[in-house]
Amino acid sequence: QVQLVESGGGLVQPGGSLRLSCAASGFTFSRDTMRWYRQAPGKERELVAAIASAGDTFVVASVRDRFIISRDNAQNTVDLQMNNLRPEDTAVYYCNLPRLAYWGQGTQVTVSS
Repeated sequence: QVQLVESGGGLVQPGGSLRLSCAASGFTFSRDTMRWYRQAPGKERELVAAIASAGDTFVVASVRDRFIISRDNAQNTVDLQMNNLRPEDTAVYYCNLPRLAYWGQGTQVTVSS
């Protein structure tokens, strides 16, 4: 069955970096667009970044100068490199397979001094 397992979250100080990873299984990963979303407390879940099967990327404007999405089709992983983190980046980050509307369990990112 489809599985998406996120890792890499944690507590980081403002200005720090984290790299989130999503390990995918149960489908032909290399053929699918993958997305990262986040949900902050009291807010709706929002799209952060997407990467197509061929590697084309999209990152929302609010984080475009700080976040990078990438994928490794040999390892079936999609990563989100987050740099210069800010307190407003605090959220649960989710990996998403849009074709099947499937979500991972999420990983908490907390940016605080």
